Amino acid sequence: MFKNYLKIAWRNLWKNKGYSALNIFGLAIGITCACLILLWVEDEVNYDSVFPKQDLIYIVPTNQTFEGEVYTFFSTPGPLARDLKNEIPEITKSSTTWGEEILLAEGNTGINRYGRYVHPDFLDIFSLNFLEGQKKTALSRPDGIVLTQETALALFGSDKNVLNQVIKINDEYSFTVTGVIEDLPRNVSFSYNWLLPFERFQLGEDDMSWIEEYGNNFADTFVELAPNSNFEVVDKKVRSMIASKMSNTDDSPNEAFLHSIKDWRLRSDFQDGKKVGGQITLVGSLAFIALIILLIACINFMNLSTARSGKRANEVGVRKVLGSSKRRLVSQFMVEAIILAAVSACLSVLLLMVLLPYFNILVEKQITLRPFEPIHIFSLLGITLLCSLLAGWYPALYLSSFRPAQVLKGANKSLGKATIIRKGLVVAQFAVSIVFIVCSIIIYQQIQHVRVRDVGYDKGNLLNVTVSGNMIDKFTPIREDLIASGTVEDVALTNTNMLSSGNNGSGLSWQGGVDTDDVLVRFRYVSPNFISTVGLELVEGHGFKNDRAVDSVNVIITQSFANLMGEGSAIGKTIARYDTNYNVIGVVKDYLYGDMYGNGKTGPVMFFNNFDYANTMYVNIKSESSRTEALASIGKILKKYNPAFPFEYRFENDLFNSRFRNEELVGELTKIFSILAIIISCLGLFGLAAYTAEQRRKEIGVRKVLGSSAFGIVNLLSKDFLRLVFLSIFVAIPLAWYTMQNWLQSFRYRIDIDLWVFIAAGTIAILIALFTISYQALKAAMMNPVKSLRTE
Repeated sequence: MFKNYLKIAWRNLWKNKGYSALNIFGLAIGITCACLILLWVEDEVNYDSVFPKQDLIYIVPTNQTFEGEVYTFFSTPGPLARDLKNEIPEITKSSTTWGEEILLAEGNTGINRYGRYVHPDFLDIFSLNFLEGQKKTALSRPDGIVLTQETALALFGSDKNVLNQVIKINDEYSFTVTGVIEDLPRNVSFSYNWLLPFERFQLGEDDMSWIEEYGNNFADTFVELAPNSNFEVVDKKVRSMIASKMSNTDDSPNEAFLHSIKDWRLRSDFQDGKKVGGQITLVGSLAFIALIILLIACINFMNLSTARSGKRANEVGVRKVLGSSKRRLVSQFMVEAIILAAVSACLSVLLLMVLLPYFNILVEKQITLRPFEPIHIFSLLGITLLCSLLAGWYPALYLSSFRPAQVLKGANKSLGKATIIRKGLVVAQFAVSIVFIVCSIIIYQQIQHVRVRDVGYDKGNLLNVTVSGNMIDKFTPIREDLIASGTVEDVALTNTNMLSSGNNGSGLSWQGGVDTDDVLVRFRYVSPNFISTVGLELVEGHGFKNDRAVDSVNVIITQSFANLMGEGSAIGKTIARYDTNYNVIGVVKDYLYGDMYGNGKTGPVMFFNNFDYANTMYVNIKSESSRTEALASIGKILKKYNPAFPFEYRFENDLFNSRFRNEELVGELTKIFSILAIIISCLGLFGLAAYTAEQRRKEIGVRKVLGSSAFGIVNLLSKDFLRLVFLSIFVAIPLAWYTMQNWLQSFRYRIDIDLWVFIAAGTIAILIALFTISYQALKAAMMNPVKSLRTE
């Protein structure tokens, strides 16, 4: 029986190969889109799944309250990890960690790599796989270092035993390799290329007593819970830990809490101390868009299948007269749908092989197809079956419902109902396409709106260079040589990137301030010429002097801080921090940091003339200088004073633009999906136009004989379809407005939606539809009427 179904189905599909090809291509595009997004979703939801204890591993963030508002920070006091393990029985392992980039060198080979200072428990918490060395002893010696396999290969090559080899760190300290661990995959929330004992944190510093203070939040804390622990009970104990250790109050507004490894990637956005989502929003949005594209492809299938109903009505009538039941006819048509979906799926696999490398570039991943992996095989089969059911059920039920007496007389009333449904599906297709076009335009507008906003400093020619080696000690001659090169305006040091929220604290008091104790203040430690180098606007007072001794108790503040100091000028007023009174000598205009989509009301910032702990050098390149020449000159000078370290840099503008990666990804994918949705819709429209022209060929022949022009014929065939496109515009406009208005609500700094966006999207849809229809309309209009009428 099934074999006969296949023979008949294949014969019918081949007989109508033009329509079949349109169906296959449309479904293949939909399935390819769905598979690409599912591969991306799979990569996102599998973040950190490489760690076998993921049900037991937690990071410990802190909630801190300032002026009644709760802020969540992924940083904790140094002793917290130790005390959690010692005082909470359910916590079996814990580790404080802190990460930085250092220079690793072996012989003449030197590489900059990011890594972490950790406690020994870290190795067990994450079940790291040792290729060389022993996990139990790898971090037991203070001069031991653990390398990843990739880092070991970069330093020593592939033909050398790495264990017990000695390497140089920052061209100063010697460490012995005590272990080599397997490389982590790319889809982990945090990565590292080396591990050092936490005791070696801040190499070379004499006074490290501050890391034992509960008032200093600087490190990450990871814990592992015992199996079958009650999360709510343990979390409650963790939340009370910091308050119990703070000597100044029993009601500390700061609390630590447990955040599961399963949420690190997808649900790490917090508001008022509570989880409000994160990457999971993007995952859900793209999965929904992929489903919409798949539905459009299935609608395209239904459209083209029902369009051919007139041709197949006689076939159904004859088969029913000869004894075929409705059930057998439904089965026959469903087999045809399954064959089309299966061929489309095979084509989609070929498209995936071609498109996946480009998709990886777009989403900045290294996703592999893995076609023979069971979950991928079953997923593709599931999508294929879903498509065949979605696309085939209505045509099958519709075609099998024809009454033989009516269709054989040529009086089948249900054909009119099919026309109405077809028109509704065309409207739905184009409405979705128009919504995608509107979304693409508005997302692009929103990103550009933020990119061109005034951030309060000059980021256009600002070069961001990581501080390494003796750049701090040699800063004065480095700066002098860079300025003397003629390509550099000025150079400065800071402990915090301009875009970062950076160090912060509270407990300050100042003249003219009321209830200042819990105001959150950002601290910046900079070189004297920092303000002018980065282009901050000085609105009152003056900058720092080059004599650090003179400015040791002088500070510069932002306008938002000055406003907190009451009426009148802030210049000359004092700010008390710990046991020191600082004098305000300058006020700069507020600038944007932290949340790039913020409304511009940034918190108060306080600048100190102290660059001993700088980690970033800003180089302001002259606008008239060639960037290539400037970079060559800067690299040469830094190599002169810091020969062991490679010259690595980033432009501040590029760092700023990278903050919008998720929005750009949504925008790019929406743009691509809108194009694909239009292509699929146009495939259906093309097929329907061809069918309409074929059905009306005799009418067209008569009209031409009676004197109708080609333009009149084109207008005749086009106007019905264009009415549908106009209707789809009216359906799409409120949907698009509602969707994008909700999306924009998540940004405090946002655009207003303009009417021209909808006009532009509608115009694009009309032009594309007109172009699609015109080919078939012109073809019908130019046909010789004799050929159309010769059967009469």
